[in-house]
Amino acid sequence: MRLGIVGAGATGLTAAFDAVKAGHDVTVLEASAEPGGLAASIEVGGTALERFYHHSFKTDRAMVELIEELGLGHRLRFHRPRTGVYVGGRLHDFGTPAEMLRFPGFSLLDRLRFGASSAVLKAVRDGQRFGSVRALDWMRRWAGRRVTETIWEPLLTGKFGPHAADISMAWLWARIHYRTFELGYVHGGFEQVYQALLDAVTERGGKVEFGKPVSTIRQPEQDVLVRTSDGSGYQFDHLIATVPQPVFAEAAGVATDHVLWRNQYLGATCFVLECDRSVIPYYWLNINDTAFPFLAVVEHTNMVDRAEYGGRHVVYVGNYVPRDDWRFTTDPAELLDRYVPWLRELNPDFDRSWILDWHFSRAGFAQPIVTPRYRSMIPGHRTSMPGVTLATMSQIYPQDRGQSYAIAMAHDVVHQLGLDRP
Repeated sequence: MRLGIVGAGATGLTAAFDAVKAGHDVTVLEASAEPGGLAASIEVGGTALERFYHHSFKTDRAMVELIEELGLGHRLRFHRPRTGVYVGGRLHDFGTPAEMLRFPGFSLLDRLRFGASSAVLKAVRDGQRFGSVRALDWMRRWAGRRVTETIWEPLLTGKFGPHAADISMAWLWARIHYRTFELGYVHGGFEQVYQALLDAVTERGGKVEFGKPVSTIRQPEQDVLVRTSDGSGYQFDHLIATVPQPVFAEAAGVATDHVLWRNQYLGATCFVLECDRSVIPYYWLNINDTAFPFLAVVEHTNMVDRAEYGGRHVVYVGNYVPRDDWRFTTDPAELLDRYVPWLRELNPDFDRSWILDWHFSRAGFAQPIVTPRYRSMIPGHRTSMPGVTLATMSQIYPQDRGQSYAIAMAHDVVHQLGLDRP
């Protein structure tokens, strides 16, 4: 079969890998100049590093299995880094159940309800039962008002802004249920995984073409016709589109009242700061103060030895915001200057001179807004064109995005289409 795939991220390259192993003629069209999608990389100190912070969990079976299949298992190592939370003008350890339960300002009843509610969410195996429940309503009822106002409400507000009150408990359940305290990282960067997939596809006769944003997708008769913005045209027996719903809908000429247009997305912005010293004492720091202009600070080199990055301390400053928000539209150099005073709130000694170099990335469709109505708005993989399949991150539910879920979805779609066999 002549198979076309739009997108060379985790879903697209995994689908291509599965299909070429079965002998199909595969062509992948990628808009950017590099593979990986949201896991695409830059270089720091001679080592590949993700533009947006990435790690894996022990529960990410599809990712772990693919890494092993590609011969990279020796590069995947699991760590137990320190995690913290910034609340009330102070940093607090917040990386183990004991640290969470010792959080200052909680009464004995608060601690009991916090622990019990978290244990319940870890134990519940099917989070879809929470789909119609609002996360903050559930937390106020079971974790208690004090715990919710201190921990959960600031986190949801920091991530979803004005949508926080309407976020489904199914989304929050997945964040708690599937996450592990041990975090995995492919030393040398996840870029190795995507390069290995790319090599495996091309070695088997597949093609991956970069700089090919798709402008139109049509199926007037039997063949699927694809045109890219540079005027190139392609014909396929079948097409798998792995781009965000609105991008696909526009290319496919779908009417604006179609379900594909109904889901809302937040964009992502992320600085990578190369510093000459450590900024925070944690790998991951949640900012539970909604006055801050960013959501999280992740000091990657508090998990991975900074020697891998030429001795530099690598610090991410990340956010999810609407695409018309000032944090998405502001010139990056100006935005960094506006962030510096807030970094000083976390570390009073911090100075702009600590930053030896920096990088900035933004993505327009990074985080679906998962409301109680979200499940009813998820389109199926089949589209109105019989030769076109949609496999995009917003179809993963109730789990929240992630490389491993993208890989698992690719396996499922290829199997459903019968493309994993000759």
